[in-house]
Amino acid sequence: MGKNLYQKVWDEHAVGTLADGRTQLFIGTHLIHEVTSPQAFGMLRDLGLSVKYPHRTFATVDHIVPTDNQQQPFADPLADAMITELRKNVQEFGIKYFDLSSGMQGIVHIVGPEQGITQPGSTIVCGDSHTATHGAFGAIAFGIGTSQVRDVLATQTVAMEKLNVRRINVEGKLRPGVYAKDVALHIIRLLGANGGIGYAYEYGGSVFDSFTMEERMTVCNMSIEGGARCGYVNPDQTTYDYLEGRPYTPKGEGWDAAKERWASYASDSDAEYEDVVNIDAADIAPTVTWGISPDHGVSISESIPDPDQAKDEVEKSVIEEALEYMKLPAGTPIKGVDVDVAFIGSCTNGRISDFREVAAYLKGHKVADGVKAIAVPGSQITATLCEKEGIDQIFTDAGFEWRAAGCSMCLAMNPDKLIGDQLCASSSNRNFKGRQGSPIGRTVLMSPLMVAAAAVTGKIADAREVFTVSES
Repeated sequence: MGKNLYQKVWDEHAVGTLADGRTQLFIGTHLIHEVTSPQAFGMLRDLGLSVKYPHRTFATVDHIVPTDNQQQPFADPLADAMITELRKNVQEFGIKYFDLSSGMQGIVHIVGPEQGITQPGSTIVCGDSHTATHGAFGAIAFGIGTSQVRDVLATQTVAMEKLNVRRINVEGKLRPGVYAKDVALHIIRLLGANGGIGYAYEYGGSVFDSFTMEERMTVCNMSIEGGARCGYVNPDQTTYDYLEGRPYTPKGEGWDAAKERWASYASDSDAEYEDVVNIDAADIAPTVTWGISPDHGVSISESIPDPDQAKDEVEKSVIEEALEYMKLPAGTPIKGVDVDVAFIGSCTNGRISDFREVAAYLKGHKVADGVKAIAVPGSQITATLCEKEGIDQIFTDAGFEWRAAGCSMCLAMNPDKLIGDQLCASSSNRNFKGRQGSPIGRTVLMSPLMVAAAAVTGKIADAREVFTVSES
């Protein structure tokens, strides 16, 4: 019987079995940022330990950096202290750091792929839940806690229990105006926010075969929102084409050898899975969230759930809690709900392809009066490409604020925050209570083009109606 990619990568990186039954897993690549690493480095110093393999660790700054003015010292003393501490730690321990002056800084899950650090068949960890993004390359990638960051720095290993693997096939062709973000939200709505607990998700089928690497990254990024510890796509020619020539990928004869090795990690045709889910691409529509969990999703043509129509008391209470927080009327169309803020960016949808796609439709349109719209490239490289192609000008001409690279309004660790009960149309990944900075701020997740449609209409809208979206 053949093996799936998860089994192959796991077996290759297993160092041994611990007394409690967990596997000690070797970590090929460790990514760090300014939020979860300072305490880990502090623990190393307390224990008198060094970084075991500094060449396997890469650092950037993303969560706390302001996106309007990145000159230091930052206005926020805590943020300034955190970036200063990161700089000190990478210098002391000899770690590669993509800092603000490098031209390569950005969100850690965008920087890794851009640099070719993210490669098939590897194990990748970071003190950030959305590390699952890197699974798009055929890697096993997952977020870890601060104590585990310490463990990886000191030993290049973590202790883990092996996961089950669920294969998710999406077959057919997506309709015009339906994007990778809609696929992710549809899967999470179908399987639930806790549906993936104990699983790694293997994504496949004709839709994923035809996806670009950036589209694959978007879906893998949100695996954690469906409860899965990681999500991945088997490596193929699309993977190799993306990686070829990047700074950290093999060159010359080493490149051909690397491709052959990477291809060997792909799941065997007779691989077994603990579960298989099949989805028809035609069933996926532009999807938005209405509540306070990523699985609170509906298509743009549907209505906000009515608690009186719930299947049981548990579901009724969940809907009631969500609608009370979101201040949305039960049973009414989601389309037409007023928005106050529009945000395009994050590790989910802050890549060059996201901005190119929106710019193609946004040109000639204007942000509605009363809407604050911001566009935040996920990396300095993405920003530079946008500026070379005139994309930034299209956004600013439309009334968006064009910002510098960073996590921005995805989370409340920098100045980009909601005020009061503002409702934000967001291309990010989480719509939890208070996620975007205000304890009563409201978040509606959607694709970047849907965010643009909300920005120019001032309401949650169907981008296919706002723009002329046709089959490409």
